[in-house]
Amino acid sequence: MRSNYIYIFIMFAVSFIIRVLPLTLIRKQIKNITIRSFLYYVPYVTLAVMTFPAIMEDVEKPVAGLFALIVGIITAWFGGGLFPTAVACSVVVFVLELFI
Repeated sequence: MRSNYIYIFIMFAVSFIIRVLPLTLIRKQIKNITIRSFLYYVPYVTLAVMTFPAIMEDVEKPVAGLFALIVGIITAWFGGGLFPTAVACSVVVFVLELFI
């Protein structure tokens, strides 16, 4: 019989190694422009990969998700922060799912 503690420990070990290994192997500042730009954009790409599918799949009507995506892009383009953009997208989805 397998114990859940084994799985939890394996997940802990993998997560720990992924976070600690770069800190122990890379001691000085990264000067390669390609690697620096890659590391700069990784959080944005990760957030986009998690967010965009959810916009279209987690709403009852995909049209509402599409309009929320468009509103979110426009809000962010004109300097809206994370909170105003999220509120605007949520309001668009709420209103469109009520009336469509």
